[in-house]
Amino acid sequence: MNENNYVVIMAGGVGERFWPMSKVKRPKQFIDILGTGRTLIQQTYDRFRRVCLPQNIYVVTNKMYRDLVLDQLEEMDQEQVICEPARKNTAPCIAYAAYKIYETNPEARMIVAPSDHIILKEDVFCEVIQLALQAANESDNFYTLGIKPSRPDTGYGYIQYVAGSRFDLSPLMRKVKTFTEKPNEDLASSFLQSGDFLWNSGIFIWSCKSIMEAFEKFQPEISYVFQKAQGLYNTPAETPYMEKAYPTCKSISIDYAIMEKADNVYVFISDFGWSDLGTWGSLFEARPKDASNNAVMGQNVLVYDAKNCIVNVPDDKIVILQGLDDYIVSESDNALLICEKSQEQQIRRFVNDIKLFRGEEYV
Repeated sequence: MNENNYVVIMAGGVGERFWPMSKVKRPKQFIDILGTGRTLIQQTYDRFRRVCLPQNIYVVTNKMYRDLVLDQLEEMDQEQVICEPARKNTAPCIAYAAYKIYETNPEARMIVAPSDHIILKEDVFCEVIQLALQAANESDNFYTLGIKPSRPDTGYGYIQYVAGSRFDLSPLMRKVKTFTEKPNEDLASSFLQSGDFLWNSGIFIWSCKSIMEAFEKFQPEISYVFQKAQGLYNTPAETPYMEKAYPTCKSISIDYAIMEKADNVYVFISDFGWSDLGTWGSLFEARPKDASNNAVMGQNVLVYDAKNCIVNVPDDKIVILQGLDDYIVSESDNALLICEKSQEQQIRRFVNDIKLFRGEEYV
């Protein structure tokens, strides 16, 4: 394996949309959400071990999850866990990782990926990643993986590519034209019909040098925070500095901060069984179903005249489900959710109301 290849796994989210299965103390990336015997972050780590040396895999997470990361990824050293002192979206955490890795290896190429996605065709995924790494080694461009859309999903961001663009490296590679955040249903349908839009996977590949230069150009105030830490990275002085400086970064996604502004972004058209598991609906699609199209996790669930439901309950609970159609039923510790699948966007509101009126211990 090439010693200049690095992976940065982003694992700082709190997973509110999967409450109560996912809670602040143990969000979804640290849960075996599919019943495979491996949590989502463990599956992500296993996947990238195929393309990267273990010592070159880093996890960026909130400082409260540091011990969870080290418990679940036993190969990983403490120095490979980058702890954010505050949640500031994806741009600052990517900048932090880039500057830190660059100080160790100025020739480094980074793969940046979320910790909580499903990828069913891992061989195909690794082939595309290797192509993108090769491209990043030969240029200062930015690369991302776009997923062929199968439906007009309003839960994903979209990437439009330049129709007709072709490159010698791969017939799957295109120049990016636009990034669009989650569209409404009509717009998503028009994207699907146009044929030149892809789902935004949130997976990026570039050299540390090129992304640092982009931060200096497009986000100088963020760049300044991490430039000032040069000489402190990988020393005892790094954490005290970041505790003070990191919270001053503005909260902004890498898409808004860099990708939408840069004119040298390319996408690989990909089809490797991807889901970002961002909603109960996407989890329902990923799980196996019974004869009535129910996706059930829980050893002692009995279903009568119910269909199209997703059920997630502990194995030691007896649960009878009767007469429901298209519902979410989830129980964990001291919390129970029963909600129409079509109304799952309200779960964040439910969680906020619980914090206000019942207390943080329930979320």
